[in-house]
Amino acid sequence: MKISFEFFPPRTDQGKQTLTQVRKELSAIDPEYFSVTFGAGGSTQDATLETVLNIQQNDGIPAAPHLSCIGSEKSKIIELLDQYKTAGINRIVALRGDIPSGVRDIGDFHHANELVEFIKTQYNDHFHIEVAAYPEMHPQAKNITTDLEHFVNKVKAGASGAITQYFYNADAYFRFRDEAEKAGVNIPITPGIMPITNYTQLVRFSTMCGAEIPKWILERLKLYENDLDSLAEFGTEVVANLCQTLKNQGVDGFHFYSMNRAQPSLNIAKNLK
Repeated sequence: MKISFEFFPPRTDQGKQTLTQVRKELSAIDPEYFSVTFGAGGSTQDATLETVLNIQQNDGIPAAPHLSCIGSEKSKIIELLDQYKTAGINRIVALRGDIPSGVRDIGDFHHANELVEFIKTQYNDHFHIEVAAYPEMHPQAKNITTDLEHFVNKVKAGASGAITQYFYNADAYFRFRDEAEKAGVNIPITPGIMPITNYTQLVRFSTMCGAEIPKWILERLKLYENDLDSLAEFGTEVVANLCQTLKNQGVDGFHFYSMNRAQPSLNIAKNLK
């Protein structure tokens, strides 16, 4: 079973100390890699580089920086990738990213497939390139057909693997996987897994990214909104059962959106049989 974890770059000294401890705890289950998110238009880009290099140099776990192309010039992308290559990094999560508020110039890239193609052209096969996949459709997609076409374009451009947006309905993943295979996709599509620890935060994130929370889960979470222990226990059970269902149907890896916390993801991973 291949396990990986996503972090966001901390902005405070306390946040950095916390993440160092989280990485240490998660390293104990021998993850395949740690990925680090990347703010579009420069908002967290320096912090991403610092965090990635820290992981690569100190953790014994490969680092996989996210790279968002919206608002970026080709020269800036090359500058970053050269730094990553020099540091021994060989895995990238290539994304379009969101257009920052007030930014009119979206840069040299319009879509993630253009970034993937650019990386392949400049660096051949040095980087293993992960891209995003959306089992429940990207929130800005016109329809499910065009959304699949965008995904296929990223694969044709040279993607090595894909990580999905999180979901709580296993059938959404299986449908997407089957449709992708019919379209000729043969790269691994790793489910993105979001632990459930906070009702308000989960609803906000899910609204932003278009992830559906099944009604039965939502109603139970409402009951536990002010009982964090019960909410965490229920959340672990729900997500562990989801992972087990996926595993039973041939899924051999999970990418956890850790939110810079160790225990929620570990509780789920330890429940897998």
